[in-house]
Amino acid sequence: MRILDELALDGERLHRIGGKDLCALLSLSSGALTDLKKRGIAVHLGHDAYDLEATVRAYVMHLRGIAAGWGSEEQALNLTGERARLSRAQAEAQEMKNAALRAELVPAAEVERAWADTLRQVRARILAVPSRLRQGLHLAPGDVEQIDRELRDALTELANGDA
Repeated sequence: MRILDELALDGERLHRIGGKDLCALLSLSSGALTDLKKRGIAVHLGHDAYDLEATVRAYVMHLRGIAAGWGSEEQALNLTGERARLSRAQAEAQEMKNAALRAELVPAAEVERAWADTLRQVRARILAVPSRLRQGLHLAPGDVEQIDRELRDALTELANGDA
């Protein structure tokens, strides 16, 4: 492995390393190094020359970001959004559990069963009206049949949602 120690014009020391040696040092393929170069992680100085210190520093930060779950900036924003969505869903679920414990919520099947029982009772009482009228008012059989037909038609319309 060959690392050149150079002194830049501004007096700063620069450690220059070739692409093949950098790949060996960081256990990368040449394709991975090219990708890091395109993303600005590998600091390219010129033909087959990289700034060793700046590249290693940037590569370590990149790996830390991946390990911490940060990923790229876009991935971090997506992760933040997903965490917020999850947090809202968990809060909503807890609110529903609390409401159920306070008996503010009732299972839908229970409500449906109660309404079905109530509506059956209403239907039975409405259908009993013609016979009660016949006994109480001494109506003619034709009148009672007409009242019965009208009540049944009204119930059928309500059942079909035509009302």
